[in-house]
Amino acid sequence: MTILETEALTRAYGGVVAVNKVDFSVESGLITGLIGPNGAGKTTLFNNMTGLDIPSGGKVFFNNKDITGFPAHKICRMGIARTFQNIRLFKDLSVVENVMIGRHFKTGPSETKGRFVNALHSYVYLKREEQEIYEKADSWLDFFDMGQFKNELAKNLPYGKQRELEIARALATEPELLFLDEPAAGMNPQETEHLMSIIRKIRDLGITVVLIEHDMKLVMNICDTITVLNYGQKLAEGTPREIKHNPRVIEAYLGKEEA
Repeated sequence: MTILETEALTRAYGGVVAVNKVDFSVESGLITGLIGPNGAGKTTLFNNMTGLDIPSGGKVFFNNKDITGFPAHKICRMGIARTFQNIRLFKDLSVVENVMIGRHFKTGPSETKGRFVNALHSYVYLKREEQEIYEKADSWLDFFDMGQFKNELAKNLPYGKQRELEIARALATEPELLFLDEPAAGMNPQETEHLMSIIRKIRDLGITVVLIEHDMKLVMNICDTITVLNYGQKLAEGTPREIKHNPRVIEAYLGKEEA
């Protein structure tokens, strides 16, 4: 079943067309890779699908609902979460507080609007709600084997753990669909291997994953399907094996040594 798709999605900045009429689809329960040279339009496509940018043309559908141009917070609450190329943690907050923020972002202020009619009842309710959010955040840290770090400041974590923390915070929003923008960037081989196991575990929870990544070993090993962008257009799509042996992809991106 298709969980997300774009139809002729286009994003132009003045005379520069960053994404040009791209049809892209994501099947539920799979890990989908999005690859291509620097400047191919991958992150722009991510931004237009997750509400951080507004397409110049075309449509975005999530669970058959048109979400084109929806703001990021609304898309998040519908069930789409993401990470970024550059780590965006609250570095002076604790590890567990960072994950709790993800959960708060999911629930949002609108759900608490009517809770202050009775101050005492509201206080009790909010204390209980905060405890539940803490416990949920704690469970996500256990999922990442990071429970021992929960009271550390985020800025004191090793680089690879900061990357994992950002993913944990995204998962705290309880998404159906998770976008990962270059999750292995800057990681050493051991950290990358660990990341691959984490992404598989996320998929095994029933969460659909889409990732942008330049580490071809990671992409070829964990992705069920891959889409290749080049100069803002879709160049190819298929299984890792099909992409690895596609002459157009080899010429534009992989090179003969990768194939």
